[in-house]
Amino acid sequence: MFWYEEEVQRVEKEVAQLNYQPETIFYGSSSFTKWETLYSDFPEFKPVNLGFGGSTLAACTWYFDRLVAPIQSAKSIVIYAGDNDLGDGRHPEEIYFFYLQLICQIRKKFGAIPCYFISIKPSWKRWDINEQIKFTNYIIEREIGKNDNENYIDVYTSMLDKEGFPKNQLFGEDELHLSPEGYAIWKEILSKNILQPI
Repeated sequence: MFWYEEEVQRVEKEVAQLNYQPETIFYGSSSFTKWETLYSDFPEFKPVNLGFGGSTLAACTWYFDRLVAPIQSAKSIVIYAGDNDLGDGRHPEEIYFFYLQLICQIRKKFGAIPCYFISIKPSWKRWDINEQIKFTNYIIEREIGKNDNENYIDVYTSMLDKEGFPKNQLFGEDELHLSPEGYAIWKEILSKNILQPI
């Protein structure tokens, strides 16, 4: 996991510069890292962006104690990861077990705070593994449905056109990361599904 070190150090420095106690943790991959308006999109949630570029769900479990655990003021956690795991050739079942591990870490540290898992998004860049993306979303959503204080947020469906393909305008030139229009969709969906911390 050493190749994430520079990114992890960047996140640690940004957290240290916050002038408030964050209540909503956004933890995951570059879909969060590149969300330039995240803080201004959700000011009422007192967010902290712990996304680090290239992160897998496996890496999220590895760096949990270093990045997430120190946020003593956390009242909810929003997760986006798994996309890169599949891109690296991991199987849906592996990602499912990494999700279980991450939830166990959260429960051990923070108790029963609300957790939100954002579905793995569709993209042209990874359209060749779209069936694996859908199956990963399915088995994680099924698991979430069994548990209190776990929530599945479906962004996948809203990012497809009428023919069932990714909407081009929601992605940047690399056909993987989100465009401003893509983030606007995510903001709208998350705003409707994430409860403001009490």
